[in-house]
Amino acid sequence: MANWLFDRLIETKYQAKTHFAFNGTINWMRALAETVNSGSCDDSTLEKLYSGTVRREVDRDSDTHVFENILLAFHNLSALSSINLDIEEKYDTCRLAIDAWYYCINFSSKAMLAAHSGILPKKELKVSNLWYENFVSKKLIPHPFNIQLSSLVTKTVDAEVAQLRNGNSYDLNTYPQDEEEAYGALLSYLNGTAGYMKDKMELKIKKMPEFIDLDVVNFRKKVAQELRDEKLNMHSVNFLTQVIRYRGKANNRDSIFLSYGENNVSALDQFTQDLLDVATRFLRISAFYASSRVEKNTWDEFIADLESNSRLSLDISILKVT
Repeated sequence: MANWLFDRLIETKYQAKTHFAFNGTINWMRALAETVNSGSCDDSTLEKLYSGTVRREVDRDSDTHVFENILLAFHNLSALSSINLDIEEKYDTCRLAIDAWYYCINFSSKAMLAAHSGILPKKELKVSNLWYENFVSKKLIPHPFNIQLSSLVTKTVDAEVAQLRNGNSYDLNTYPQDEEEAYGALLSYLNGTAGYMKDKMELKIKKMPEFIDLDVVNFRKKVAQELRDEKLNMHSVNFLTQVIRYRGKANNRDSIFLSYGENNVSALDQFTQDLLDVATRFLRISAFYASSRVEKNTWDEFIADLESNSRLSLDISILKVT
């Protein structure tokens, strides 16, 4: 009885082929880990990047939100670390590992926003947009988390991806073995995310009063294309929008690929380690920035408090900034 459940799912909704969905999931994380482990955002880079950050006026409530979100990110990182160390059957926990990775990234991003302005949006895309506006667009995020596209308009996306590639032809079908292959895979996932977001936005546009008033059913007419491109040009693609897509793919759209079909158990040990490496470095970025913005000396007090009161097994040193 080959792929009985998969065949039933195909009848009711879109399901990517398990082989390609699995490879895309594994290879993007491998590309991120290959890049961060090559020193692209090590401590010396972060020290230089945030050396000019000005400490803001005392804002106790916003600082408290910073510390709270850093703790939540650290908690999820600790869970991810335990999955790596204590779980033998990675298939049983790989989806949970992606969730822990996602929330570490999410809470780290919110900590940065709280440190920047005190604003803490509830919606994922709002967090993504503000993070892009306040950090990526101002060149305050290191590679590879700074790779972005300015628009969802196909012509713009194609031009920007071609410029970023600069001849690099690698994509997500290749398991990255070096930085060049990793870079190609990163751009492949960026481009794919732009296409995914464009498709979602086009469905929304078709429901807008402006589109309905045009009395058209698709985007073949120039007037409909102009409206579509106007709306698409209001959206960018950054690391956090890719993170949202990645977690949604694992938990919703392609529900079957992480626990069904081909046996890829040998790849999962490296995968969970890659999740940990990427999340660790992203939380480190957040710690460097946030510690330079909160009230003077409070970061050290925060660390000392966690050293005394944290019940998590992960070493608190990951949050220390000298």
